[in-house]
Amino acid sequence: MKYCQKCILPETRPNLVIEGDGICNACKTHSTKINIDWDKRVSLFRDVVDNAKKRSKGYDCVIPVSGGKDSHWQVIKCLEYGLNPLAVTWKSPVRTKLGDDNLKNLVELGVDHIDYQVNPQVERKYMYQALVRYGSTAIPMHMAMFNIPPKIAVRFDIPLIVWGENSAFEYGSVDDEHKGFKLNSAWMKHYGVTHGTTAKDWISEELTECELTPYFGSNDEELENAGVLAIFLGYYFPWDVETSLRIAMKNGFKAREEGPKTGYYNYADVDDDFISIHHYLKWYKFGFTRLFDNLSLEIRNGRMTRKDAIEIVRERGDDTPHEDIAKLCNFLSIKKEHFFEIIEKFRNPNIWTKSGGSGMWMIKEFIISDWEWR
Repeated sequence: MKYCQKCILPETRPNLVIEGDGICNACKTHSTKINIDWDKRVSLFRDVVDNAKKRSKGYDCVIPVSGGKDSHWQVIKCLEYGLNPLAVTWKSPVRTKLGDDNLKNLVELGVDHIDYQVNPQVERKYMYQALVRYGSTAIPMHMAMFNIPPKIAVRFDIPLIVWGENSAFEYGSVDDEHKGFKLNSAWMKHYGVTHGTTAKDWISEELTECELTPYFGSNDEELENAGVLAIFLGYYFPWDVETSLRIAMKNGFKAREEGPKTGYYNYADVDDDFISIHHYLKWYKFGFTRLFDNLSLEIRNGRMTRKDAIEIVRERGDDTPHEDIAKLCNFLSIKKEHFFEIIEKFRNPNIWTKSGGSGMWMIKEFIISDWEWR
């Protein structure tokens, strides 16, 4: 398996391209940020704000939030520029106490808030179907997170949705930069992290159309008639985990005192007990974990060397979230053995092979040649 020679991401990561010089497109895109005229981008954001306020009939924007550090930063920025936001949350069936406390703190910053909870019986069935069909526990979460906010924007006649960051998205025109881009079903399908599916694709004997109602977004005609536009805040302001963390903590956000549950950061993925499993499944499918993503970001920002990052991966292992897997199995009412039987079907045969001696699964040409496979 080929790895970027600057960071530690493998070529198997979705949307990653390692070019002829051995450097990945993520590292190259990051290096271009120093050439961005951020003063001009801030001016463009002021245009977005002015356009939203002119069209507003109450709330100026919807901000999809989880209560995490990035959500805090989004809300703080929008309030700073005079927007009147409605914060909207998809309520995880396994929200942590820390996540709940942080979300309450976010609301106390001064926003109205809708905490949208899907019927847990429906979510349970949907999550199990997603696990069996795609080896994913996160499709219901992403389906809800990308469809509920636009539906609320249409319902309450709110002109703008403010997402956080998506470095893969490119604005289509100059007008988009000044006002926001149009949302439609094709956009949702492409950027919604739902394996290219929509709620309609999940209708079955197990899940009725009526039960899936929360996962159906507004149709294209409704979005067009309502004139709902959207932006990624990370396009207008430099997006760095340390900066957003500092601002969030200054305004009451709390990190996980006992250290990171998954990945490198003790302040990320702290609001939900199942997100760790979503990241763990990348190990089977792509041969990397959340830790690889986080450490690569540290390398790009000059806070860590590639050599040090590799040593941290060696120390941490594959980050199997045993406690959270047990919680998931309890939620889905399945045995742990059944969970591993399901995810084994998604082990990527192009990167995994069985050792002739031990019979252990191992990744071909892994970044750490003397890794202890078990």
